[in-house]
Amino acid sequence: MAGYDFDFDPFQLEACAALDAGHGVLVAAPTGSGKTVVGEYACHAALAEGRRCFYTTPIKALSHQKYHDLVARHGAGSVGLLTGDVSVNGDAPLVVMTTEVLRNMLYADSRSLDALGHVVLDEVHYLSDRFRGAVWEEVILGLAPSVQIVSLSATVSNAEEFGQWLDTVRGHVDVIVWERRPVPLQQHVMAGREIHDLFDGDHRVNPRLVQLARDEARQMRDDSRRPRGRSGRGRRRVAYGSGRFGGGASGEYVARHSRRGSPTPSRSAVVVALQRAGLLPAICFVFSRSGCDAAVRQLVRSGIRLTSREEAAELERIARRRGAGLDGDDRRALGWDGFVEALRRGVAAHHAGLLPVLKEIVEEAFTRGLLKVVFATETLALGINMPARTVVLERLVKYNGQTHADITPGEYTQLTGRAGRRGIDTQGHAVVLWQPGMDPRAVAGLASTRTYPLRSSFAPNYNMAVNLVHGVGRARARALLEQSFAQFQTDRRVVELSRRDDDVTEQIGRAWAEAACDRGDIAEYARMRERVGGLEKEISRTRRRDRRAEIDDSLERLAPGDLCWSHGERHDGWILVVAPGGRGPDGPGPLVMTAGHRLVRLRARDVAAPLVATSRVRVPRRFDRHSAADRRALARSFDARTAELDERPRAASAPRPDAELTAEVERLRAGLAGHPCHDCPDRELHARAAERALRLERSVAGAGRRAGEARSSIAARFDRICAVLDSLGYLDPGHPDEITPAGALLSRIYGELDLVIAEAVRAGALADLPVPALAAVLSTLVHEPRPGSGRPARRMPDEASENAQRALRDVWRRVGLVERDNRVERSRPLDMGFAEPVFEWARGAGLAEVLDGAELTAGDFVRWTRQVIDLADQLANAPGVGALGPAGLVASCRGVVGALRRDIVDVDRSGLG
Repeated sequence: MAGYDFDFDPFQLEACAALDAGHGVLVAAPTGSGKTVVGEYACHAALAEGRRCFYTTPIKALSHQKYHDLVARHGAGSVGLLTGDVSVNGDAPLVVMTTEVLRNMLYADSRSLDALGHVVLDEVHYLSDRFRGAVWEEVILGLAPSVQIVSLSATVSNAEEFGQWLDTVRGHVDVIVWERRPVPLQQHVMAGREIHDLFDGDHRVNPRLVQLARDEARQMRDDSRRPRGRSGRGRRRVAYGSGRFGGGASGEYVARHSRRGSPTPSRSAVVVALQRAGLLPAICFVFSRSGCDAAVRQLVRSGIRLTSREEAAELERIARRRGAGLDGDDRRALGWDGFVEALRRGVAAHHAGLLPVLKEIVEEAFTRGLLKVVFATETLALGINMPARTVVLERLVKYNGQTHADITPGEYTQLTGRAGRRGIDTQGHAVVLWQPGMDPRAVAGLASTRTYPLRSSFAPNYNMAVNLVHGVGRARARALLEQSFAQFQTDRRVVELSRRDDDVTEQIGRAWAEAACDRGDIAEYARMRERVGGLEKEISRTRRRDRRAEIDDSLERLAPGDLCWSHGERHDGWILVVAPGGRGPDGPGPLVMTAGHRLVRLRARDVAAPLVATSRVRVPRRFDRHSAADRRALARSFDARTAELDERPRAASAPRPDAELTAEVERLRAGLAGHPCHDCPDRELHARAAERALRLERSVAGAGRRAGEARSSIAARFDRICAVLDSLGYLDPGHPDEITPAGALLSRIYGELDLVIAEAVRAGALADLPVPALAAVLSTLVHEPRPGSGRPARRMPDEASENAQRALRDVWRRVGLVERDNRVERSRPLDMGFAEPVFEWARGAGLAEVLDGAELTAGDFVRWTRQVIDLADQLANAPGVGALGPAGLVASCRGVVGALRRDIVDVDRSGLG
């Protein structure tokens, strides 16, 4: 306890004692309760034993923060930092790293794992993250049995289940759950200029808030509480979350329809009220990057100043010190003067779109108590230690990439967990802003619910498969995957399914008794009828599926300038492809110009037959779909070319029905006609009862099949992935426990499109590219657009990158066909959205030039550039690239790393300034 300015809570003492006893621990406790004390004790224990300790975190910012904490406690010589693009003192006894770095070490059988005694998995609840969660389970399953694991989690409602799994796969893991917040939380709702308690003295919903909701409802038409279209008319279906937390109708709309105006407070009113109530510093969560930046601008324009003269001067000194590496052009591109002016007033934004150096300035200023209000997205709640006295939630509904959805009780708990500073505040405060249509009882229910189950997102992928096969062999790998938390949770659900079978079995017996026929075996007759119906549906499905696959493939092959005839009800006639369309949830969707000169997204459902390019029309490289002049010019070229072509081409013939299935249907129909039950006068009455019995039998069989599949679902997916790898030559079919040289290459490529990248190397798709063009092409393999980020890019920056991208798309399609044949979910499509910015940066352009006209923040630019650097570095160092790939690719990839890693991309790469 030496060195800490507070007494340890019982859960911290219990966890440290468990580590002393040689056990692993799972500590589930609220945000800000001091879980990291247990991780720091593991570091102390490792040093005392002369062993190593790895402290892993889910995000680089948290790794940097923890590195600073441990350096302050143990000295720079004893602590290292590894985050993929940063390597500081990696051989130190204590190393802070992102969880992916440790996973990569395990697969590489790194010597750094020698003498490893402890591993801290901070924020282990990240394993429920559907994109990255599998990494945590890979680490837990892959670490040597002698390593003590310290798992630190937010409060989850199934901690015992997770702990039971940890104990099963690791042995001797103690589960320690602590639900008491270190600082009590007071819940509020702010309406108008007044901050109300959410609960009264008897812990019931504050009657004043209930009355406010009733008054609002009386003063407005009932449907004004619901989401509406731009005109304010007609939208009856709630599309803004559940509707319980309001916000569907705009504040302006409510103000027009209410005698007293909207009770939703403005941002400046919120800050003024918090300042008067002594509730600063505060974090205001706004579920939008642009919303955070706009909020800062609004406060600056309102003239609010929250700092003293001395605090403003110190804030400017922090900015000057942290931003010393930024030159004048970078500062102008970043809006540096506006950032510093807001900072001096005690206001800032914090989100993933900010440049890392700006986020570091905000984090230091806030943790030192100089910054009074930070407008942040929810990413700030995911581990960075920035506690405040108050947390403000502007809305309780957020866009999740597909729709507006209510935040969950777990998310509410995570966000409000930042309220209350241990050792400073006697009470933390959570303030929800009133929104039109809000039900305060729903808010109270959200604030009172403590259900936050941890759900595994684990699923095998290609890189994992080759590494496991190489490390332990295929059979052992399969068995290892069946030990995952995902399989553990699935097996528990299987037991619940089997309990329902007994009741259904009795119903089946009664149905067969009712169906009995004195002329023959009604069960046999009913099964023949069922078989005929099933085969006919299968024939129809097969033809539809084959036709859809043909249409999808034809849409994917289309390139800008292709002229085709579309057969279909919606678009029947000539179409001109303006831009290709990547595969999304609805399949490929190229942008086309129709014969009526409309620009539309063409989907498989819009056409009746595969499209074949019969001619070409030049589409300008910088064609702007929003420019009327550009559209008219292209329409003239379109009409001129179609006037030269023949009349409507014939559509491709529909796929022929399967001959074997058709013959089987005919044989069964003949059998039905000759069956004794066929001429029974009560045939249909008997058949209906028999169909009911068969339906119930299918239900039981389906439940049994699902249970069987569930028991081996992870292993079955692994088998399908291995089948893909067998087909493409990454595993050795003759030696199931060995990987090929191509498999060794794939084992060192980490990314969502790992297999496509490896196939691109082998196919020569990345050959003979200048450094800027190679950087642009690599970006299409890592970049993913943000939801609602605008129109997709249509072209690559130059001819070399365009040709390479075309070859890369062919590779992606070939991989997709193999995946389809083996029932593996298709790899996500390539995205050209970052190609132009990274191309220009590789050519030496400055930040202002790169960002000019791009729908891109500086922070996103740096983040995606570093992802391209990481991929180029992987390819430069992966085994076999020189032998399996084109000559010169290694040198070109190193050239990409050198060209991109400069100036703003490199200035704060260490995060140690």
